[in-house]
Amino acid sequence: MPRILRILNRFNLGGPTYNAAYLTKYLSSDFETLLVGGPNDSSEKNSEYIVKQLGVEPYIIPSMRREISPVQDFRAFQEIKKIIRQFRPHIVHTHASKAGALGRHAAISMNVPITVHTFHGHVFDSYFNPLKTKFYKKVEQILARQTSKIIAISESQKYDLSLKYNICSEEKISVIPLGFDLERFAENRGEKRMLFRQRYKIADDEIAIGIIGRLVPIKNHSMFLEAIDVLRKKTSRKIRAFIIGDGESRELIKEKAINLGIDFVNGVGEYHPATLTFTSWLTEMDYVNAGLDIVALTSLNEGTPVSLIEAQASGTPVVTTRVGGIENVVVPNQTAFLAEKGDVIDFTEKILTLVENDNLRAEFSSRGWTQVGEKFHFSRLISDTEQLYKGLLREKSSHIPDLQLQPVIC
Repeated sequence: MPRILRILNRFNLGGPTYNAAYLTKYLSSDFETLLVGGPNDSSEKNSEYIVKQLGVEPYIIPSMRREISPVQDFRAFQEIKKIIRQFRPHIVHTHASKAGALGRHAAISMNVPITVHTFHGHVFDSYFNPLKTKFYKKVEQILARQTSKIIAISESQKYDLSLKYNICSEEKISVIPLGFDLERFAENRGEKRMLFRQRYKIADDEIAIGIIGRLVPIKNHSMFLEAIDVLRKKTSRKIRAFIIGDGESRELIKEKAINLGIDFVNGVGEYHPATLTFTSWLTEMDYVNAGLDIVALTSLNEGTPVSLIEAQASGTPVVTTRVGGIENVVVPNQTAFLAEKGDVIDFTEKILTLVENDNLRAEFSSRGWTQVGEKFHFSRLISDTEQLYKGLLREKSSHIPDLQLQPVIC
């Protein structure tokens, strides 16, 4: 039976965690899978519950931290080698940058037959200064040469990796979009909407606009606040804004709100309404999306944003910047409006259009499930990944003495 060692940076709230969780849980009985990952950063929501709710107990490597640390990274590298020595995987499949660097390096040094790496985003745009970006790009190019297969999560990401940044050839890349359990977002939306809006005292005639994700510079929450500031001066409709998530930029975002004169509250404890609410981390995202009227995203760079997939599954219209793989996730002018990165005026006008037009929001809402229901379901993710694994294993079968593959059924 083929053994898969799956390595993830850390279990934070986002696509990589869900991807690794579903692949570990639902990969067919033809495979044996071990999931390992690092601990969460203190500024992030710990999302180990996602894998544990599926009955998966991940192995945590304490030294595999988010930040670069020669000492901790070397310890993590040695720990991964120890796991490889004991588990003897036929495939090491890494997810995201830190796990990809340490995991692939360990697998190559231990002569693991097959290495696979999934890019859940990339750090070649808007994350670091040019010198650091050049360094990371060079590391990825070296690792890609020794990797059996690279997985991109969208066609646009495949283009970036192969043609824009020259990480590897197009032939080495397979496109496998993320997959999620989306049914709960389409169920009982009316009841969930009522409960969310009661919790935050959102009146029936108020338009709730939310941005969901980590509070970090790459998400560009300043642009969201600038848009809300302009919007409240342009519309006669009552609006409420919600920042859902937490992270290192929280205080800077609050300071920005103060400078713009936007009144805000923390959405915990005894609650009273304000123009802007910081909810911190929420886990019942089906309730959140049902309660919101518009989901916004202002990122400078993205892979496949989970928040936009979940919004469409809930039938919530989207306004987003045109970055990364977003155009592979939404249908422009059908389920979402797209503005150019950093263009506050255009972004605000697109939110204003949806705020002012109830019928248009309803039209966007009606198309959401059709766009994401099957395309981003975890069953498709499992099927695509299994086919990739089996193809790679058959190519290597003559060089793997203990490998027993199921016969191909035609």
